[in-house]
Amino acid sequence: MTQTHIENGTRWLEQAGVRPTRQRVTLASLLVGDGQHRHVTAESLFEAAKGQGDAVSLATVYNTLRAFCEAGLLQEVTVDGSKSYFDTNTHDHPHFFWEDDGKLTDAPSEQLVIAELPDAPEGAEIASVDVVIRLRRKTAKG
Repeated sequence: MTQTHIENGTRWLEQAGVRPTRQRVTLASLLVGDGQHRHVTAESLFEAAKGQGDAVSLATVYNTLRAFCEAGLLQEVTVDGSKSYFDTNTHDHPHFFWEDDGKLTDAPSEQLVIAELPDAPEGAEIASVDVVIRLRRKTAKG
């Protein structure tokens, strides 16, 4: 990991008011150090940290991702009601979920049109709308 990655990760945390501990900086640098948006699972981020020789437990990765979500740094996208992906792009946008390899990618926002939403039940308000479009690769027909 380069010094620039570390500086970008540290700045990302500080701008959100999150204390930049060593482990948080390590994970933040993996998430945003190169300036690109990404979708990760706790497990994939854990493996990336481990691959760099950083000693971070899987429990710490889960807790840190939750803290980053609470600070508004990440958006959690749940697929199948149990699998969570964490997105560094926190603006409202749709996603493609690739069933064949379990990957989550951004879908083009400008092509999505939601004309109307149902009214929220009495005493509730709509907090957000998540759009996940499930994809499967076409198989060649013989």
